[in-house]
Amino acid sequence: MTPALNKPLPEFEALATGGVKFTPQAFLGHTVVLYFYPKDHTPGCTTESMQFRDKYKDFQKAGALIFGVSRDNMVSHDKFKQNLELPYELIADTEEKLCHMFGVVKNKIMYGKKVKGIERSTFLIDPEGVLREEWRGIKVAGHVDDVLRAVKDLKKTA
Repeated sequence: MTPALNKPLPEFEALATGGVKFTPQAFLGHTVVLYFYPKDHTPGCTTESMQFRDKYKDFQKAGALIFGVSRDNMVSHDKFKQNLELPYELIADTEEKLCHMFGVVKNKIMYGKKVKGIERSTFLIDPEGVLREEWRGIKVAGHVDDVLRAVKDLKKTA
């Protein structure tokens, strides 16, 4: 089932770094930012992850938790997290369950070949587990500030 705006997230379970098991139920009471990115250790994904890292304290102050999601495995995620000193967890979606559920798997052209890739996307979930905002096919520049603004606006209306 695909999550829909202003509707509760369907139940799912995903494993993240730090031994965290992510389920919508487990994080009720918290605003959650889920950002999907194509691949660990690549230029755009590194930049985006560092921008979330650099604004992490602002997200915390606004009451939000951040989770990055890609198809990379836990070993890759652990290395990526350590190299960039990321203060938040990364979900290893190696079977693409979350990627398909959130509809971020897209056909892309890479070096003239069609490949299946992840469309850079971010989802904002409120403390009741309801999907409140989504950004799809985003550009890295300025995106983290947009998400932080939405988190702060959500807090004002709560």
